[in-house]
Amino acid sequence: MHAPVGFEWIIILVIVLLVFGPSKLPQLAKGLGLAKKEFKEASMTEEEKAKAAAQKAAETKTDDTKDA
Repeated sequence: MHAPVGFEWIIILVIVLLVFGPSKLPQLAKGLGLAKKEFKEASMTEEEKAKAAAQKAAETKTDDTKDA
């Protein structure tokens, strides 16, 4: 089975719009984004988490020195 391309995406989006309605689409997109973020964080290894934390700390330290 192949991934949807071009016109197939348009059909899928129309069906989603009909099923959920235009008022629910922003909530649906937000929920999907949060789920993707949580999945990504959960799938990170401990080493990747340590690197990300160190990078964030370095960025915070750099931002603090710029403010001073």
